[in-house]
Amino acid sequence: MLKGRLGLETARIPHADRSGLLWLSRGALTARDGTLSFERGPSGSAANDPLEPGHYAIPFQGVSMILLGPGSTVSHDALRLLARHGTALAAVGEDGVRCYTAPPLIADRSGLARRQARAWADPNVRLHVARRMYAWRMGEVLPHQDIAVLRGIEGARMKETYRLMAAQIGIEWRGRRYDRARPGANDAPNQALNHAASAVEGAAAIAVSATATLPQLGFIHEDSGQSFVLDVADLFRDSVTIPVAFRAARRVTEKGAGENIERVTRRECGRTLSRERTIPKMIERIKALFEEIEEPVPPDA
Repeated sequence: MLKGRLGLETARIPHADRSGLLWLSRGALTARDGTLSFERGPSGSAANDPLEPGHYAIPFQGVSMILLGPGSTVSHDALRLLARHGTALAAVGEDGVRCYTAPPLIADRSGLARRQARAWADPNVRLHVARRMYAWRMGEVLPHQDIAVLRGIEGARMKETYRLMAAQIGIEWRGRRYDRARPGANDAPNQALNHAASAVEGAAAIAVSATATLPQLGFIHEDSGQSFVLDVADLFRDSVTIPVAFRAARRVTEKGAGENIERVTRRECGRTLSRERTIPKMIERIKALFEEIEEPVPPDA
């Protein structure tokens, strides 16, 4: 979305077309000139390290995983680049004999994940869960039993929601548009919606991780590896994403060209997520979503 900034516009390379592992140690992994750079000073040399002191451009999009050995540091921008392109990073001990990387934020229980999997695997229950999510958003239980019809109704209502909220906040709205090839060409409200949606999806990813539910098993979204994350984020589109985006767009429009739409939107979104305690609410929604899905009874019970 940010053309030219840290290489984020570059397409990701499938892992089948990448090399395997890249070992780096005793240096600093940072972002420089749109790519990763690894810097080793004279003091970083060791007898068993073949890499000489100096600056090295790292072809991170062409490897599946970077092993970061002792005496190394990594910057925030480097982590962001790695995450964007699906390149794994692991902190390892000397010669790779230990793995020190902190594990993902996953609860030490699998009950919710099992319930989610059972609900997803049964087409009737999967539709029931999707209808419940739509009911939470729309304030009514729709009678329709076809997910495509439900999606169409939701899309039509969202158009009206955009129009009403734009009028309420006081911005000009000409419809939802997004040119993926030229994201900066969109008007301020559409750019702000993109940035706010990304931030709320990040919050939803935290909630999904915290509940140890399965991001791939969505009930409304299907194809994405983050389908359930998108489902959860959509529950807060009306209450968080759209208001945040339109407030940010109004501020940028009023202040003029000196304001950066991404920065303003993300800061506004951060304040809202904290003030509204959105992530705890997402966690409670996830728990409530599967509360009727019963645990199986053991055969010898």
